Amino acid sequence: MDWLISPEARRFVINNGLFFPLLFGMRLVVFTGLEILRPARAVIYRKVILYDLAVFAVYQALIFPAAGRIDHWIAVRPHLPAKLLAMPLTLRVLCYLVIADFGHYWIHRLMHYGVFWRIHKWHHAPNYMYWLMGVRTTLQQQVLVNLPYIFAYSFLDLSPWWMVLAIGAGHAIQNDWMHMNLTWSSSWLEWLVVTPRYHHIHHSDHPEHYVANLAALFTVWDRVFGTYVDPGALRRELSFGIDEKVPLIRLSLGV
Repeated sequence: MDWLISPEARRFVINNGLFFPLLFGMRLVVFTGLEILRPARAVIYRKVILYDLAVFAVYQALIFPAAGRIDHWIAVRPHLPAKLLAMPLTLRVLCYLVIADFGHYWIHRLMHYGVFWRIHKWHHAPNYMYWLMGVRTTLQQQVLVNLPYIFAYSFLDLSPWWMVLAIGAGHAIQNDWMHMNLTWSSSWLEWLVVTPRYHHIHHSDHPEHYVANLAALFTVWDRVFGTYVDPGALRRELSFGIDEKVPLIRLSLGV
């Protein structure tokens, strides 16, 4: 047991690329367990888990790396003044989160209009909600969503070596959290951050919710820019999916 929490164990995990696989295993156990204990709706895991695990594998092996290569050529990485980079780490992390999330909000909003909807509709296609379905994304969507995070990462360029791992883990958990099939009745946290019931409205198949609750982390963007729907004010049960039949190959390719 002592070895598991030792510096040697940490180095072994990092040097062998085991951090994110182990994190995924923890997410699988913890988030699925929470959903089973406090489900918001019935989800028959045996019918969806293998498909979503395959989607996750494709995302990890192909989509995320390919998007990173494309973003290497098109992303803007500003050179910040030394005074900004000299700010305390906590303040720089906050700047990163606010700027990246603000950009994510507007890119997400863009993807619900016109031709951009094609690259995003696969994310909305499932008629169920639980933590793993949130990884469903096209290459084009991933390329666009990455851009504000790459831009904002300039605030963290001089951060400790583990910051990349922490940021990556944080975003993965954030994405799992907002899609979780978890009963949630308290509204106080939603004044600050997105919760499962807050984001589930965005996946609703009701037309009035198509561009509602677009925020990924901070709910202030929806409140300020007119896309907020109060989860506590709903008068009917949510259902999910899109109102069109699109072949899987077109959905997954975003065309």
